[in-house]
Amino acid sequence: MKEFKIKVNGMVCTGCENRVKNALSTIDGVKEVIADYKTGDVEVVTQDNVELNMLEEKIDDIGFEVVKE
Repeated sequence: MKEFKIKVNGMVCTGCENRVKNALSTIDGVKEVIADYKTGDVEVVTQDNVELNMLEEKIDDIGFEVVKE
């Protein structure tokens, strides 16, 4: 198992949280997604076959911006 913490700009409501959760959940190997629009944090628990860039691309695809730190 792997855990990722991703900072996301553009989430402004619980609907945005749900869009992110639903999109990331479609990736094979994603086990759990917790999104918080107030902080912009998205936490993802995955199997070992999932890479960070896969998650970031999916977030970009649905119109949100991944903050690179």
